[in-house]
Amino acid sequence: MGLELDTMSIEEKLKTMEMLWNDICQRVPDFSSPSWHGDLLEERELNLKEGRDQFMDWEKAKKDIWKSIS
Repeated sequence: MGLELDTMSIEEKLKTMEMLWNDICQRVPDFSSPSWHGDLLEERELNLKEGRDQFMDWEKAKKDIWKSIS
């Protein structure tokens, strides 16, 4: 199977990435993230506690991303 990445739109590429990620999560239950993910999460948690950041609903975030690339 080959993907024609050069001919795919950004929207198609993002949809493909999302499908791949969902498949990996379902098929590899013991898949673990690299250690730097934990470091980044700690940094973001600190930003939340100190009021430098805020949560955004994931569905809204995805819609905003799609709007920005369409």
